[in-house]
Amino acid sequence: MAAARAPHGNNQPPKVIVKKIYIEGHGGHHGGAWKVAYADFVTAMMAFFLLLWILGATTEKQRKGIADYFTPTLVKLKENSAGSNGLLGGSSITDKDNYPHRAQQTGTKSLTIPMGATGGAQVGSGEKGSMKNREIAMQDAKNFDAMKRRLMAAMQAAPLNKLASHVRFVQTDQGLRIDLVDDADYSMFALGTTQLVPEADKLIGLIAQTIANTDNPIMIRGHTDSLGYGDPNAMNNWMLSSGRAEATRRRLASGGTPEQRFWRIEGVADREPMIENDPADPRNRRVSITLLWRAGSFSDGQGRMSIKPMIPGVGGAHTAP
Repeated sequence: MAAARAPHGNNQPPKVIVKKIYIEGHGGHHGGAWKVAYADFVTAMMAFFLLLWILGATTEKQRKGIADYFTPTLVKLKENSAGSNGLLGGSSITDKDNYPHRAQQTGTKSLTIPMGATGGAQVGSGEKGSMKNREIAMQDAKNFDAMKRRLMAAMQAAPLNKLASHVRFVQTDQGLRIDLVDDADYSMFALGTTQLVPEADKLIGLIAQTIANTDNPIMIRGHTDSLGYGDPNAMNNWMLSSGRAEATRRRLASGGTPEQRFWRIEGVADREPMIENDPADPRNRRVSITLLWRAGSFSDGQGRMSIKPMIPGVGGAHTAP
């Protein structure tokens, strides 16, 4: 602001001149754009370091699961299969293995739900598609548990109490297996023979009484250690294991077990040792009594009912008029 000089001889006040200077911002309307770019960069770096952390903190299996979540393996396989570019992606609505779409078609994919679903023509216990009945399986499981408790309680009395450590109960996919196991101090059979010692004879008789109220088929398997014989033509481990399995069957039969309940009697010598790193270990000498799952029954079309125990890979059935 400047004051002008007053004219000579004039008493008027000087004029005041106001000069306003405007300074333009030169791009102020877009001066914050770099902040957005920087924020994007920081976000990308955070995601990158998060990815590095995940790769370092997970196992190969976990990373495979994460990858399959975003790109499912089954989808990739189907994309590369024949007919995948068709209307139904290579499948048919009447496909036997597809999910159920009518009453008489069950679909083998339902096998992913164990025991709670039905299967296809060759699913379950036999060629006619009989699945293991859920109610029967649950009842068998209860019977097995009750039988185990009764047998263990009965073994507390002398002279069987010293055999408690020689009896093992093992739940398998075939049923309940009862192993009668030898050790270095005790043998269920006289050395090198099929003759049961008195305590083992009483034990198998007790087992016969305990399983008397069940209907499960029975499989007996004899095992030996790897010790050989001087003359294998006169006696060998195959003959000994088979003979001991048969001796066990005879004792169960004399204890009241019906003949029709025996499904398989076999000897496997030393081919399935319990102590794998020492085939000569005396604990490999044992007899296994397995109560097999009941698979239910179905009609054979001739008015007879066939009952098939659950033995994987074994066919045949007991037929009753």
